[in-house]
Amino acid sequence: MPTPDQALKGRTEQWFTLAEHHVVLGTPVVTNEDNIPEGFEVAVFGLGCFWGAEEIFWRTPGVWSTSVGYAGGSTPHPSYEEVCSGQTGHTEAVRVVFDPSKVDYADLVKAFFEFHDPTQGMRQGNDIGTQYRSAVYTLSDEQAETAKRLRAAYEPLLLERGYGAITTEIKPSPTYYYAEDVHQQYLAKNPHGYRCHSATGVPFPKTA
Repeated sequence: MPTPDQALKGRTEQWFTLAEHHVVLGTPVVTNEDNIPEGFEVAVFGLGCFWGAEEIFWRTPGVWSTSVGYAGGSTPHPSYEEVCSGQTGHTEAVRVVFDPSKVDYADLVKAFFEFHDPTQGMRQGNDIGTQYRSAVYTLSDEQAETAKRLRAAYEPLLLERGYGAITTEIKPSPTYYYAEDVHQQYLAKNPHGYRCHSATGVPFPKTA
């Protein structure tokens, strides 16, 4: 991981435009306090290549909008190529806006753990690099407590199946930078595009 002084310099502002509406859900791609419905919440996850990761969440009932971007690094407003160089410190991330009356944050975290291998460190399958690391970026103390509780509940099951310890980083949400428009809802635009779901096949305990 590059230190802040080693990371690429980046930019002072976003240098591209994004489509106004989500290709699948029809809701805004760029979401903030001005357009998120009252009572809705935001979650941010990193689980490998964000093309396949975003698809998992836009298909989840109760999710209002999703987008892909870069989080957890030092370079402001990076490009996809810069993130893939490993010189920004970012991981590929999915921002999820959801209705907590229809889907619990805990259920999103469980889906997060089940749809990738959270024990692989700086990789997912054949995708290798810091940008593919597993991460939960929390936006409240309650989210942090839930994510840590579920990580603790899931790890023993993985160890029993011969996997290593969970390497998922759980941290307060850093600045989230939107990825370029070509990456937003990529698999809706390219149905036969690349997916990396390095899932372990270990189901989450129903009692957790």
